[in-house]
Amino acid sequence: MSATTAAPSAGSSRAPVPHRTQVGPIGRLGRYTATHFRTVLTGWLVVALVLGFFAPRVEKALSGAGWEASGSQSVQARKLVERDFAGLGSYGLMTVVYSPTQSVGDPAFKAAIARVEGTLRANGAVRTVVAPAPGLSISADGHTAIVQAGAARDPNAMVAAADSLKGTLHKLSTGAVVVNLTGAAGMWSDFNAANRSAMLKSEVISWPVTLGIMLLAFGSLVAAGLPLMLTMVGLLAAAGSLYLGTLIMPISIWAMNFALMFALALGIDYALFIVMRFRAALFGSDLDAEEAAAVTMDTAGKAVLFSGVTVLISLTAVMLVPSPAFRSMSLGIMLAVIFVLAATLTLLPAVLAKLGPKVDNLSLPWSHSGEHRSALFAAWGERLWKHPLRYGLPALVALLALAFPVTQLRTSMPSIKVVPTTDSSRIGYGQVQAAMGPGATGPLQLIAPAGQAAAVARIAHTDPGIAQVLPTQPGSGGLALVTAVPRQDPSSPAVGATIERLRSSVPRGTVLGGAVAENHDLQRLLSAKTALVIGVVLVLGFLLLLLALQAPLLAAAGVLTNLLATGAAFGVAKWIFQDGALHGLLGFQPQGFLDAWGPVFFFAMIFAISMDYTVFLLSSAKEHWDRSHDAKDAMVGGLAHSGRVIFAAAAVMVAVFFTFALSGPLPPKEMGIILGVAVLLDATLIRLLLLPVLLRLMGRRAWYLPAWARRILPDVRFGHS
Repeated sequence: MSATTAAPSAGSSRAPVPHRTQVGPIGRLGRYTATHFRTVLTGWLVVALVLGFFAPRVEKALSGAGWEASGSQSVQARKLVERDFAGLGSYGLMTVVYSPTQSVGDPAFKAAIARVEGTLRANGAVRTVVAPAPGLSISADGHTAIVQAGAARDPNAMVAAADSLKGTLHKLSTGAVVVNLTGAAGMWSDFNAANRSAMLKSEVISWPVTLGIMLLAFGSLVAAGLPLMLTMVGLLAAAGSLYLGTLIMPISIWAMNFALMFALALGIDYALFIVMRFRAALFGSDLDAEEAAAVTMDTAGKAVLFSGVTVLISLTAVMLVPSPAFRSMSLGIMLAVIFVLAATLTLLPAVLAKLGPKVDNLSLPWSHSGEHRSALFAAWGERLWKHPLRYGLPALVALLALAFPVTQLRTSMPSIKVVPTTDSSRIGYGQVQAAMGPGATGPLQLIAPAGQAAAVARIAHTDPGIAQVLPTQPGSGGLALVTAVPRQDPSSPAVGATIERLRSSVPRGTVLGGAVAENHDLQRLLSAKTALVIGVVLVLGFLLLLLALQAPLLAAAGVLTNLLATGAAFGVAKWIFQDGALHGLLGFQPQGFLDAWGPVFFFAMIFAISMDYTVFLLSSAKEHWDRSHDAKDAMVGGLAHSGRVIFAAAAVMVAVFFTFALSGPLPPKEMGIILGVAVLLDATLIRLLLLPVLLRLMGRRAWYLPAWARRILPDVRFGHS
């Protein structure tokens, strides 16, 4: 190969030598991209232009619903109501008309109801409008009335209809009468809008902090810009892909939010690892820029590939939950990971080779571009080697103490408290409960053959959890609808018990639904799938680490320490969100439980990020072990060469995640606290303390591989010849 010789760095007296280094497949990919800059750049420009053309449309195409247990009895009930009962199911629109001074018989109140009915009838998402009726949808004092509108479209379209209608309906208010849209569609509309606004606000706050930390970590403004390149390419491509995906199936609006978060997180992590190794290869050896890129990708690039695959595996496990929202959120993150990973393995080495020594342009005075080994973390590794128990035992005790509260963790679907107090759906929700009882906002719908309707109504009436049974409604398909109003607030566990009791006692062929039943079924599904998802993530994570490290004990240690950090993060979450600690400081109303999606979804996200750092540390340790077969060199060298990257990447992630804890609604706070605490504990107590101590205590046994496994596993190395 005729390589271009790069200029030596300042202070260096040796010129790079243009020769080929023996590298593996990932290294050869790095060499190809480094020597074909125009081809790689053109390819990514085509990807960015094609998918970028669709990206601006994604926000309006994403759906607002999908929080359901696919195939559950409640979803079946909703479809029957939509078909045979004029769409007056869980996603029908509920508009509350309220006045503290007027009643339904007053002209101003009547006029407000008429305007609401006219507005609803004019909307294409409305199938039918039901006027308020005494004893059914008018309060006993006459100051509160409910106008119901049957759904003419699917839940996602009804949430979109609520988006467009809630402002229009509220403007129908007068000085004496107030109009608010509530119900499931209205609440999901406000919930999604509040979370989207909060996440955008958090991203705006986090960007300056992120840029500052990246500048300190990279030591160069040019190098610090590389993660932004990966993030933007990955996010643009993921957004365009998500839009194309919406043409096939509904995709949750949360998919885009999480895609942005992971594109930023992995863009920073991967760029840190690759750029620091590239600097060491370029400035710390006789290699030219192209060969430095090949060597970098043969070592750090291989670790990044394994890291990306572990992230994808963790997120794939969430697909085991048959819920559209969960599956589409996982899809969004996975698309971002795939594109960021692809850009890291192709575009980044091409750009680095093109930049060569210019990667350190606009550098800080104290940056050490050619220093890959950190003297500070090497000294820390030496200290841990000498005194493993002195540092390891307190770390283990602290993590176990933080993880213990998980045994008392309670979960449930979010209550109305996650919606801002000023939003229409929450105001209307409170008005209905104050006027008609706490269970009026979560009626249960029992659909039965017409001949069994009387028996179903009688069973519901005698149930201790039911406050009122409304008159039976005949349907168009030989079915009848019995509406039962619970005694308790929809978020109360007693309502869930009532649902289960009714389902076990009503005649065969009766299905029970309603918005509160849909939440109940999704919560039960999540509880049932949590152990499976966690088990699949742990097993697949272990197998992938085993493949990468060729060391069963070390792979098991990596997985178990990840689990320990995750448990500690959820223990802190129990203390804050279930017990209500720090709620005044963080600005939220405690619900008395953690949102039900947390254990499944946040576990997968935490495990994915933790595996990221695990691969970085242990791949570096394996590189030293393969070279020297010395346990101390593997532990100290691995920490010295990866500690700074882990520390810097974790600092960025903690800063980003904790900004979400400052956001308005509760779910972003839960996400920010749980993920931020997990990364903080993982980087400080696990990767930079407990895992190195385990390497020390296991010694050479950490790298033991049985002969039968050696024959089966491919020979994976993170060094180069």
